[in-house]
Amino acid sequence: MKISYKKLWILLAEKEISQVAFRKDLNISSGTMKKLRKNEEVALSVLLRICKYLNCNIGDICGVIQEL
Repeated sequence: MKISYKKLWILLAEKEISQVAFRKDLNISSGTMKKLRKNEEVALSVLLRICKYLNCNIGDICGVIQEL
């Protein structure tokens, strides 16, 4: 299984929050942003900070992709 953050990027666009502002507001490292863009695993604590910032649940920012 793989993780997808497509929902995160859609939610940021809907709320008109740029990736630069998002990274700055949450003090997310460039390495973590790279992982988010590449749909790689990031720490749960980061995902929870993102959820708090966007006032949403984890399922609203990421999903699981089944690999065949």
